[in-house]
Amino acid sequence: MDATALLDRYERMNVIRRTEKAAHDLFLQGLVKGTTHLAAGQEAIAVGASAALRPDDYVFATYRGHHHALARGATPEECLAELMSRATGLCKAKGGSMHLTKAATGMLGSYAIVGSHLPMAVGAAWSARLRGTEQLAVAFFGDGATNIGAFHESLNLAAVWKLPVLFVCENNLYMEYTPIADVTAVPRPAADRAPAHGIPGEVVDGNDVVAVEEAVGRLARRARAGDGPSVLEAETYRHFGHSRADPAAYRPAEEVERWLKHDPLDLARGRLAELGVGEETVAGADERARAVVERAVEAAKAAPPPDPREALTDVWADGGAAWRT
Repeated sequence: MDATALLDRYERMNVIRRTEKAAHDLFLQGLVKGTTHLAAGQEAIAVGASAALRPDDYVFATYRGHHHALARGATPEECLAELMSRATGLCKAKGGSMHLTKAATGMLGSYAIVGSHLPMAVGAAWSARLRGTEQLAVAFFGDGATNIGAFHESLNLAAVWKLPVLFVCENNLYMEYTPIADVTAVPRPAADRAPAHGIPGEVVDGNDVVAVEEAVGRLARRARAGDGPSVLEAETYRHFGHSRADPAAYRPAEEVERWLKHDPLDLARGRLAELGVGEETVAGADERARAVVERAVEAAKAAPPPDPREALTDVWADGGAAWRT
């Protein structure tokens, strides 16, 4: 990856990191209702993967999905307004933090039920196959989902039909509060199980945006060529607890310190320095990201609340909610 492309990826990750920090601060101010599941620390997976995909590819994410929505074209203002239950929100205040969706850019939703979206990604891949579009479906999921039946059902059917779908596990070591290693028979919960379904499984440094983009690009080309699905396990670490209610006191201090030193933004800065990009240029990217998110916060705060009369719109594809039999 050349310096121009890497600087772009760095700035995109920076915007996501600052948007997550804004969500954190707005929650503490009482402006975000309900809880949030922040993905700070996992930005390289979303940005690297999205950069390797086509604009018309399909992405499915979990309740920890702010970074994927932003990487696929949602703006910080749309996302923060949604978290704050504003009319200008990404889903017009109907989805909240755990259901960010922007179908126009291929972001086909964030799902709160663990593993529930994997079969949906398989269905989207089947649709692409039927229509002959060479589109790819990508399901992002946490390590905990690998112990859910839908994970194995999805891998099996995708393998049987050789569908253009990529399963990307964001392994941040914890399934909510439980270390995944304590309840899983294999060291790599996703990649080690892929061969049982006849699917190749790979592991990548999920904090290295260059490595993620290369891996996803290669596996995407494989899927589009008709060679079927793949599993990519991206090793990463969340900077916050599972949710706003979780102080993450169960994580060993030395583990947290080790992973914070392996921050995606720091790794990208190091790569930029190796490519000869000056500190002033990097600082410019930092400032642009800061300004974008700062404007987004103010716009979201100023946005109006949703109109209660729109509560039942968009239930069906035609925009209505009329009962059907």
